[in-house]
Amino acid sequence: MEHITLGKFSEQHINFLLQEASAFPGINLRTDFLSQQFLGIPYRESTLIGDRNRAEVFVINFEGVDCFTLLDYIEALRVSTSFSAFKENLVKVRYQSGEIAFNKRNHFFADWKEFNSALMDDVTEAIAEGNTVTITKNLNEKDDGSHFLPGVQCREREIAYIPSSVIDESISAQLRTGDYVGIYSERKGLDVSHVGIVIRKKEGIFIRHASRVYGKVVDEDFNKYIGDTPGIVVLRPGEF
Repeated sequence: MEHITLGKFSEQHINFLLQEASAFPGINLRTDFLSQQFLGIPYRESTLIGDRNRAEVFVINFEGVDCFTLLDYIEALRVSTSFSAFKENLVKVRYQSGEIAFNKRNHFFADWKEFNSALMDDVTEAIAEGNTVTITKNLNEKDDGSHFLPGVQCREREIAYIPSSVIDESISAQLRTGDYVGIYSERKGLDVSHVGIVIRKKEGIFIRHASRVYGKVVDEDFNKYIGDTPGIVVLRPGEF
């Protein structure tokens, strides 16, 4: 079962954009171009349909995105050359082993590292050059032992992040357009609290993300945005 809402787009338009994106040399320009198309798209929570009590529905909703569905769409788009290929790749990006089920959905940023390792690498420690902090967490488990997501298995993960206090020009200089950044969460059972895409411009470094504050997908100054956060995790997509 699927639910597809393309908003301002059409399948023909998406095919055209994907063909145009394929002409860009390298991941950076392709990701920048494709994610630009989502600037201004409204922020909307809970667009995916399914939970432990309801059958999972395969959703594509370009009328509204949250921070994570935005990354889902961009990652699947960047490895596709047609709308039909995008649908197939979105299943692979969003779900473990391509199985459309709530308990197989990649609910956590760390799931991308674990289950989409063929598409991306965790470059957090390489970028930080020994300035990372590593924490072992049992993802999905709250302080009281209950679950953030009932019906989803808890998994122990080592989370390495770069504290915001150590992010200087030398570290920022290693960030690339198209890198996926997670804002580290200090809460037990969560790896990150928010995600976005690094975009480098002449004016500086930006984070492109679905913002609850602004109510839409925007570009914000990267260093200002992360200044009041605990730190970042960085995943870097690879060629396909």
